[in-house]
Amino acid sequence: MPAQHTEPEPSRPLRSWIRSTPGTHIWLLIIAVTSLVVVIAPDRVEQVLLHRNSSNLHELNRYPLRALLGSAFWIENPASLPLYAVLFEVFHATVERWLGTLRWLLIVATAHITATLISQKVVLEAIEDHRAPRSMVHVVDIGVSYGLAASVGVLTYRLRGPWRWIYLAGAVAFFGVPLLTGGTFTDLGHAISLAVGLLAWPLTRHLAPRDRFTGWHPPAVAGGET
Repeated sequence: MPAQHTEPEPSRPLRSWIRSTPGTHIWLLIIAVTSLVVVIAPDRVEQVLLHRNSSNLHELNRYPLRALLGSAFWIENPASLPLYAVLFEVFHATVERWLGTLRWLLIVATAHITATLISQKVVLEAIEDHRAPRSMVHVVDIGVSYGLAASVGVLTYRLRGPWRWIYLAGAVAFFGVPLLTGGTFTDLGHAISLAVGLLAWPLTRHLAPRDRFTGWHPPAVAGGET
């Protein structure tokens, strides 16, 4: 079924962009609110909030649904919010507008859940084999980077020709090099999420012709998508 798109509003490009990517901007708004909470909360309250919304082994064992959902709406360092806002616009918003909100959400949620569960399984095995301290059971594991890595991956299919292969090589290097040079469980999660995005190729098929382009082009000032 073709992805659904909100009709562009040439005279209001910003409004058109936000209306066509509601999931991205609702998610970003929630992260802005939780980041504000972290900033104004006392240190003790901040630590409680971050730990209770972590997808670490302790929380996954006790409250699996809350851990998986809650961890996607908090970032540990609120100062990084502007950077995440840019990344959301570049990757999440582009993919959501291209594939539609439901397909985008399916890919991102699958990556977040899969990467979290596998990476925490690796942590558990490392603890049991005495290769990691038992304190890792309670490590703060929150953030939105797994979902971003998935959008980076699936965005490969938005490009054609040599641009696709150049972009893919860059994405694999960015997420693969840290993993191969003594990476952490988070680096493993990023690599898994990138793979989920790349494996989502079937969801990029059967789109309207106007949903594809051959390279990076700036948005048209007046008119629809290129």
